[in-house]
Formats: sequence, structure tokens, C-alpha cells
Amino acid sequence: MTPQPNPQAGAAVKAADRAHVFHSWSAQELIDPLAVAGAEGSYFWDYDGKRYLDFSSGLVYTNIGYQHPKVVAAIQEQAARLSTFAPAFAIEARSEAARLIAERTPGDLDKIFFTNGGADAVEHAVRMARLHTGRAKVLSAYRSYHGGTQQAVNITGDPRRWASDSAAAGVVHFWAPYLYRSRFYAETEEQECARALEHLETTIAFEGPGTVAAIILESVPGTAGIMVPPPGYLAGVREICDRYGIVLVLDEVMAGFGRTGEWFAADLFGVTPDLMTFAKGVNSGYVPLGGVAISGAIAETFARRPYPGGLTYSGHPLACAAAVATIRVMAEEGVVDNARRLGESVVAPALRELAERHPSVGEVRGTGMFWALELVKDRETREPLVPYNATGEANAPMAAFAAAAKKHGLWPFVNMNRTHVVPPCNVSEAELKEGFAALDAALSVADEYTR
Repeated sequence: MTPQPNPQAGAAVKAADRAHVFHSWSAQELIDPLAVAGAEGSYFWDYDGKRYLDFSSGLVYTNIGYQHPKVVAAIQEQAARLSTFAPAFAIEARSEAARLIAERTPGDLDKIFFTNGGADAVEHAVRMARLHTGRAKVLSAYRSYHGGTQQAVNITGDPRRWASDSAAAGVVHFWAPYLYRSRFYAETEEQECARALEHLETTIAFEGPGTVAAIILESVPGTAGIMVPPPGYLAGVREICDRYGIVLVLDEVMAGFGRTGEWFAADLFGVTPDLMTFAKGVNSGYVPLGGVAISGAIAETFARRPYPGGLTYSGHPLACAAAVATIRVMAEEGVVDNARRLGESVVAPALRELAERHPSVGEVRGTGMFWALELVKDRETREPLVPYNATGEANAPMAAFAAAAKKHGLWPFVNMNRTHVVPPCNVSEAELKEGFAALDAALSVADEYTR
């Protein structure tokens, strides 16, 4: 679609937004939201007709891009047939969505509890784990994000937690592997893996194994920087959980449904959790939907004992119809294979070539359509481009980088010292090359802040 400029309409949209919309994670008077006129595939555009290649996939959820006609049609058809119905009933779209998801989850994760998004999926997974074990504590990693609701944000291991941290949520944080900024003085992936597992087991020992209900980990951490865990780490966590009777929860809200080049990132490591949360890519974000995939053992806990939890819109027909259509599109169009193939053959070599040319790039890491560039002031010392959790003037280098990307028609996903390369999983090779050219220009701006 060719964008048609309409600045007057854009001004009206912007004025209404500024007058009435309260934005998340923002100081309301310090933001300037872009007024978006439309989107299609890997692109969106503003009311001035400027088009952007979306390397953020919305918030890492438009795994099949914007406005896929088969998913739009499925939502329209479901709305005409049965637009909503209470969750206590068996509804075709809900049943079929659950079946298609269960077909793709690892192991015996065959029961699906639907939520409205990722944060409430995490809330319910933790509740299930606590009720199943009769224990209270939850262990989660620093450098993680699990959602903005009360329990989920306390489980989160980044600064977004701080303002809401009650210090009474039963959460203990630990260090997960991250070789580039190792907390274990490791020099190899093998050392990082072994020392991270030892640290986790020591944490459990000092907290009391009989008090720990669950360990929750993002299979591949997302906004924290896409740190793909080293070989053996998740398998090691699985073994520790089995030894102490702890529930393993893998958070696949961001990494799931093709993002890593597999249906779920857990498949990369051959690990089956007891509970797995999902959202985002399950229906490309077209209608809010999330859920928990539940193992047989935990499902059995609630076979004759009521599960004390639910949501008014659990398994909403429109959301489930969108999920059914999305999963079918992904299968029919080879979207997961496309993410894997282009990740290996195009994204990885292109980003490493950019890293060789730009001193602001400290490390390249990722898999599938899930990549991050770590930006630094000094490659030798690995000093970050901006301080941890920087804001205002301290964040000027990252702000300048993001502005340069947008100037060149690329909408980036930036967080702290990282820019993420997370386009739709059905992105084309030509679109990737266009994005890398814009990224090249933006990194030249970041280079100006190096030494």
C-alpha cells in the first residue's frame, strides 16, 4: 500500500492522544508519540506519508507482520459468527487454538490455560506452581522481564521492577549466564554455564530447597538483551529442579512462535518445562491473547481440586480465531523455517560485518529473528555506551542512535545499551538488507561517542 499524506488527520490524532491517553512506562509530558496512519507486512507509516521498516515487530509480537489478510479475515468471520462467549463453555475457536498450540509445545504440555497477555500468564503460572508444590518462593534471574502486573513485575529482574518492588512477593533473584558481562569471571561458555549452575544451586541451598516453588526463566531473555543461554544451561536447570521438586517455568512470551527459528525456544535446547507461558506471537498481537501450557503432573493437581483463578475473557473467541489463523499461516508459509534460514544465512553474517566496521558494537548475539547488538564506548574495556538505566542527558548517545535510525526509515527496538534486530519472522531478504543499510548509518552516529 502506498501511504497517502494527511497531516491534518495526523494532527487531530496526536492532539487526542496528548489530551487523553495515559502511556505506559512514561513520564507523560516528556514523550512525543508518533501518530501512525497504517501498516502492512514489515512496514508502517505516519500521516506525513513517511514509511518505516519495523525492526521492533511492534513490541516483538507481529511475527507474521501487520494486516495479514488470512488473519484479518478469520477475525472478521469469527466476529460475524460468535464475537464473544464466556470461558466456561466449549467454543470451537478456543478448542482449536488450544489443540494447535498443544501440538507444538514440547513434551506433555498438553493443557492450555488462556489469559489476555503475557503478564497474567506469568501470574497464573506462578500461582499454579505454588499450589502444586505447597511452597512459596519463586526464583528468577536478574536481567529479565516477565510483565507489568504486581507479581510479574516483582519477578522481573530489571529496573522496571524497582518502583513496585514490595520486598514481600516471595521472589529471590539470581544471576543467569551472560558471558559478555560475566558475573562469574568466566572466559568460555563452558565456564559460564558451569559457574552459573553452581551459583543457582548455591542460592537454592541457602534459601532452603523445600521453600522454593518455581524457577522461572525466559528461554532466551528478550528485552534484557537476547542472551542465548550456553549449551547445557537450561538442561542443567531442569536437572536441579527435578532433584529438589521445583517447578520449572519457561517464559516464551517473546521467544515463542517462531521468533528463535523454532516454534518455541525450548526446542533449541531439548528441554521441557513443567509450565510454559506464551503470548505475543501466538496470534501476532492482532487481538490480545496469552496463556500457560501445563504439564500432565500439574494438570492432575487440579483434576478434582478447583483451580482458584480465571479471567472474564479467557480464550476470547476473536483472539483464539486469530491464533488459529496465525498458526495455520505460519505452517503453510514456512514462517518458522524462514526465520531460522534467514537468521543463519543473512542476519548473522550481516550483523557481524557491521560489528567489524563500527567500534560502537561490542557484541552481536542471537538466533532466528531474535538478535541484539550491544553498544559500547570502548570495545577493550566493554564500557557501555550509556550507564545502566540511563535517562535524560546520560542517555543522549542511545537517543541519537535511535533518532538516526528513524531518520533513515528504520524503527528500532532500543533498550539501555542495546538495539534489537527483531523484524517479523516472515521478513524478506530484501527487507533485511534495507534495514541493515539504515542500521549501518545509525551506528555511524553511535560511533561518534566511542573512544
